Amino acid sequence: MKVQPSKLGKTVIITGGNRGLGYECAKAIAAFDQDWHVIIASRNHKQATLSVKQLIAQTGNRSIELIELDLASLASIRAFAKNFAARSCPPLHAIVCNAGIQIVTRTTYTKDGFESTFGVNHLGHFLLVNLLLQHLVSPSRIIFVSSGTHSPNEKLNHLINIPSPKYCNARLLAFPESASIEEDILTIGLRRYTTSKLCNILCAYELAHRLQSQGYSTQQQPITVNVFDPGLMPGTGIARDYNSIQRFAWNFLLPGICLFVPYANSTNKSGKNLARLILAPEFATVTGKYFVDLQQVRSSKESYDRKKAAELWQTSAQLVNLAPDETFDAIKENFSVHV
Repeated sequence: MKVQPSKLGKTVIITGGNRGLGYECAKAIAAFDQDWHVIIASRNHKQATLSVKQLIAQTGNRSIELIELDLASLASIRAFAKNFAARSCPPLHAIVCNAGIQIVTRTTYTKDGFESTFGVNHLGHFLLVNLLLQHLVSPSRIIFVSSGTHSPNEKLNHLINIPSPKYCNARLLAFPESASIEEDILTIGLRRYTTSKLCNILCAYELAHRLQSQGYSTQQQPITVNVFDPGLMPGTGIARDYNSIQRFAWNFLLPGICLFVPYANSTNKSGKNLARLILAPEFATVTGKYFVDLQQVRSSKESYDRKKAAELWQTSAQLVNLAPDETFDAIKENFSVHV
């Protein structure tokens, strides 16, 4: 962590910023202030290149670029961090962990052998954020995008039959046992997704706690870590593993319900709200909180389980081979030099 230097602009990294919620967030930040340098972190080079061109045209902000990132590959994540460090970007002030997948037709694995939903949605972002911590310049903000599906008490989950998360330990999520014969693959896939969204919250709260308890985040020089729940957002790419009829309904029919269902939002609305958590001064020192739209609310009871959060953090570090000098030890070195 470094202290704010003279005004040199600000950089934000947005995973999955080439479409949907991430794109709308990138657009809102880029349009808000030309001093923001926006990095779209995406594995889809072709689509992301077009998205960067569109963002520049829509916002007039020419300081928008793509850096390729595949969250299903630890090597790609490490290469991204090295690539970013080698560039002469403005100081890094924000990270938006937005990219995510939902696989409901089969079990797939990342390039490193982790179950894909857990590997991409949690482990990929866990490693990315830890590698980037040393480059953050305070005041800075980190946002993890989660989902109301993480909560067994969410009314919408009961209405549309979304299974509750099932967290035993991180290693079992990374290397799941044979699927239960009592559950169909759709239910298994959805449960893996809801559990990964719970992991996003546990990870965010644990990171916020560690930064504060070790003195790297203070009221005067904050590094805040919060969670954003965008609500139900039909039309995003999260349904790409569904069948053709389901994808058609998700992409073209269900977006119309956003006007009538209180739980549903458009990507435009949620993207602006997500950007506001990065931009608005009233959130500058708020950390370790869960936001639905822009309202601070309680997340599920399980998400506040400190023992589970600590186990998730420690096991995740082992799974991705995160060395101490790549994360908090690196912050300590920068902190002692720049403060």
